[in-house]
Amino acid sequence: MFRLLPSLLCGLLATAAATHAAPLIGIMEGESYVSPTGQFRIRTPVLPELGGSITDTPNVVTFQDNFGTHVSVACFEFDATQRWEYDTRGRRDYLLYFLTDVVMANFQQRFPGSRVESARYLPALREGALIGYSLLPGGSEFEQATRVLNGPPADPVTAKRGTLLFVHNRYVYAISAELAERATQRTTYRLTREQEDEQLAARLTGILERMSFTSERSFTP
Repeated sequence: MFRLLPSLLCGLLATAAATHAAPLIGIMEGESYVSPTGQFRIRTPVLPELGGSITDTPNVVTFQDNFGTHVSVACFEFDATQRWEYDTRGRRDYLLYFLTDVVMANFQQRFPGSRVESARYLPALREGALIGYSLLPGGSEFEQATRVLNGPPADPVTAKRGTLLFVHNRYVYAISAELAERATQRTTYRLTREQEDEQLAARLTGILERMSFTSERSFTP
């Protein structure tokens, strides 16, 4: 049931830490990961020899390495309620609703004070996609790199994540990536908000280009 999404979407944040040693639910075919739903495959953006790891749940796969990559791809099938939301709101407003009411609700639960910094609708991408940029106080997956002797950081990083949302073949997708430089560069970090957005957008669309889908025909739920 789609109402279970809030707990499942925690995988966007917690999958890698919680299930590091667990076997994959999806399958690997060469350099590609195939989702348990069978709806998509993706050429992996990490390499095991560089500390890359892949962890998953039935609906979320997370790729992480030690060099600034933390990417999650979530894929959820519409139920009757979400189909109604989509039909009532239209694609643009539905994706904004999904960002604010589903994705951000989970970020806010784990990292109080999290908020959407901005969002942008891209009508030409996947027949309409939304990129949301979120600020998560203390929410960096790369915080460990800034700690001394494994102690708590004196000044926790406010992580910035980009989330690319789109609908395809009765499924809603959420691709999430952290801008690791905020944690790994710290005192030397100088990117402006616009530069951050450009980098995250480029990384998210780069991940999308690595994906292929069971059905590439256009579909309106």
